[in-house]
Amino acid sequence: MDNNILVNEINRLKKEKNACILAHNYQVPEVQDIADIVGDSFTLSRAAAKMDNEVIVFCGVKFMAESAKILSPNKRVLLPSKYAGCPLAECIDKDELIMEKQKYPDAAVVCYINSSTEVKAISDICCTSSNAVKVIESINKNKILFVPDENLASFIAEKVTDKEIIPWEGGHCITHARITIGDVKKAKSDHPKAEMLVHPEVSKVIRDNADFVGSTSQIINYAKNSQNSEFIIGTEMGVLHKMKNDNPKKKFHLLSSKLVCQNMKMTTLKEVHSSLLNTEHEIFVPEEIRLKALNSLEKMLEIR
Repeated sequence: MDNNILVNEINRLKKEKNACILAHNYQVPEVQDIADIVGDSFTLSRAAAKMDNEVIVFCGVKFMAESAKILSPNKRVLLPSKYAGCPLAECIDKDELIMEKQKYPDAAVVCYINSSTEVKAISDICCTSSNAVKVIESINKNKILFVPDENLASFIAEKVTDKEIIPWEGGHCITHARITIGDVKKAKSDHPKAEMLVHPEVSKVIRDNADFVGSTSQIINYAKNSQNSEFIIGTEMGVLHKMKNDNPKKKFHLLSSKLVCQNMKMTTLKEVHSSLLNTEHEIFVPEEIRLKALNSLEKMLEIR
């Protein structure tokens, strides 16, 4: 079945099953193009919770689909590629976090949205890359145990200097961690007039060489509103599709050809079609755990 036929069939099934399709910014272009909404993971989950659709097809990775299920327990949430996981989210589990909490009994536990439902359920509050600093500032404890991304933890520590940020050692996004200072020097040499925009999941040495550090959505908005016309993008390559579509007169260069998340690239049109057709790879979250995880998400949403 070629792509045009697949797209037509996906659109037909979407209406038939009262489904909405969500695609993360890092998905392949053809999947982004058939989505009802394209965005960051938690933005998508919140949007889906407000929609009337009975089925959510989440084109992303497992923890994202789980977040959608946490917010929309009465909807069916489908993950088109059942093997699309996130190594960062998987680098800490519930038992490991329990042991870590015992080492720092007086610390508040903050988990990044890129974590499992079980980890969210035993954390005090959740955060995203865009609101992490604000979340940490809102906590009235001096010690913060932050899991699982140590690079985001170090970024927060630079911004919130009155608190001790204790990171989960070794936790990082394997895609963002591939960037080297050599990549930065080459990109800046090749594109001397370009601004460099990077995600806070990159290492400190990369952030220190950037013109702007922000979440995927913040990077997209910065480029859109900037007077500059050329940018070096230091996050997963999928975001270039939207940035180029939104800004046809501007130039975008990927900081490194290594910025490819294989898990994000697992989802294809064929899998979206199969998931809709057969209602397969449904996400289930036990209600007791869901309610505890929801609490950490709702606490985050209370912060303005």
